Amino acid sequence: MQAGAMGEGDSTTYSPSSSSPHSSFISRFWSSALRTKTLTSSSPYDASSRTVSGDVLVRRLGLFDLILIGIGASIGAGIFVVTGTVARDAGPGVTISFILAGASCVLNALCYAELASRFPAVVGGAYLYTYTAFNELTAFLVFAQLMLDYHIGAASLARSLASYVVAILELFPFFTDIPSWIGHGGEEFLGGALSINILAPILLVLLTIILCRGVGESSAVNCFMTVTKVVIVLFVIIVGAFKVDVSNWSPFAPNGFKAILTGATVVFFAYVGFDAVANSAEEAKRPQRDLPIGIMGSLLVCVLLYIGVCLVITGMVPYKLLGEDAPLAEAFISKGLKYVSILISIGAVAGLTTTLLVGLYVQSRLYLGLGRDGLLPAVLARVHPKYHTPLHSQIWVGIVASILAGLFNIHVLSHILSVGALTGYSVVAACVATLRWNDKTASQVSTRWTSTWQEGVICLLIIAGCGFSAGVFYRFGASFVFLLVAAVIAVLASIALYSRQVYVNPPGFSCPGVPIVPALCIFFNIFLFAQLHYEAWVRFVVLILISMGIYAFYGQYHANPLSSNETIIYHTVPAAAGQ
Repeated sequence: MQAGAMGEGDSTTYSPSSSSPHSSFISRFWSSALRTKTLTSSSPYDASSRTVSGDVLVRRLGLFDLILIGIGASIGAGIFVVTGTVARDAGPGVTISFILAGASCVLNALCYAELASRFPAVVGGAYLYTYTAFNELTAFLVFAQLMLDYHIGAASLARSLASYVVAILELFPFFTDIPSWIGHGGEEFLGGALSINILAPILLVLLTIILCRGVGESSAVNCFMTVTKVVIVLFVIIVGAFKVDVSNWSPFAPNGFKAILTGATVVFFAYVGFDAVANSAEEAKRPQRDLPIGIMGSLLVCVLLYIGVCLVITGMVPYKLLGEDAPLAEAFISKGLKYVSILISIGAVAGLTTTLLVGLYVQSRLYLGLGRDGLLPAVLARVHPKYHTPLHSQIWVGIVASILAGLFNIHVLSHILSVGALTGYSVVAACVATLRWNDKTASQVSTRWTSTWQEGVICLLIIAGCGFSAGVFYRFGASFVFLLVAAVIAVLASIALYSRQVYVNPPGFSCPGVPIVPALCIFFNIFLFAQLHYEAWVRFVVLILISMGIYAFYGQYHANPLSSNETIIYHTVPAAAGQ
């Protein structure tokens, strides 16, 4: 897969003797920022081992493991809470909200599936795809946005898990009046800016130790917890189905379609996590076959489970009577099934554990990729010779999450969540389109004011801008005409994208409907971005500036898209090992 000429580091030349230090710095920064990663191998689809200075991860994850990783990352305690809280506004129509959000995520998953099948099986995910399709700086910015989401999300999940663990312990008579600073919320200081919690860091340390011991051990824990969670959810759906009163489903959409659409923008984030499968590429036994199936399979299972819970909860209790904190548990208690609420608490613990475990796992693999490429210190790229895990990266991830979970008010930090996921999904969709453009290098050479490749990128940016504009108009209740104008401009840009580019079908799994499907993904993802808290917008801009500073003073001097010209060897997986 060849990168465009625009991205080569040696495409810009300058004479130090005739330039000021300032212009030399800018010149070097620009030429470094536009470098791209070129992945070459005899066959990118025959991947079972990677030889990089002895830093080898072991391929132990089969298809079932990958599906469980996707489910474990996507379904946490939220399935027992968010379904009911959104139903209070959307009514029984919350089922449609989950279907719409699930359909949008399926489109995003198709984009991830194509790239996971197309790329050599190495760590990196969205960062790796961006590095190849666009350039080094954009890839680093995508990594930064994703990583902040992962760090804050891990801390938030650890606090929620600690709270559920304490709640279960308090069911026993000898665990009473446990102080809040141990697990329930936290003891607040400095006006709530600091919030001490002891149990959350302890849980993070335990999970970090499991992850450091090896992917086999962590996969076994994830497998057990995810199966437990899914069995409990299925049990809840089956038991609840016998208590459903179909009259509660009427009216189906009491507050109209707008409430359903607003609900879809909220529950979209309940599906976030399937991309974790793509970051497992280097430890999958048969990555080119199993990664697309794992991504799509895990997402479809999540969609079905969410729809089942939505139908049960809105059928058991009139939507107006649903509680806010624990709606599903309260619904069962109202029907005299208190034991089910205890099962829900156990399911919540299992769900949070798997989501947290997979989140920590993905973070360490991303740091491993950045360390290999030199954008971050090389110590993060070291793999333990015995356990075959990125030990330093995993410990660093555990330390950051423990500090955030143990000291800071996570409720405040949660306002700036989800930026990374939406940014990553949008860029991955753009990568699918750009990597399909035929003869990218030749398309960047043009006698006109802009090349065909640049025209395509401009169209993608217009679609993103229209998505943000439509989201802002929708958020602040602007006239429908403004929404329509934004949508029409996006459609015109998509038509230009379709007609002005020549697309090739890649080998392996192919996302259907390119470039329309990627364009839809970008539009809707950025539409959702506009629905986030304004603090999230500020975080997006501030983190970009900080990341550019880190790249300018460290990354550009140490990065090498060819990973120091190391030999990357791919071998066919033996038939027995791939099963």
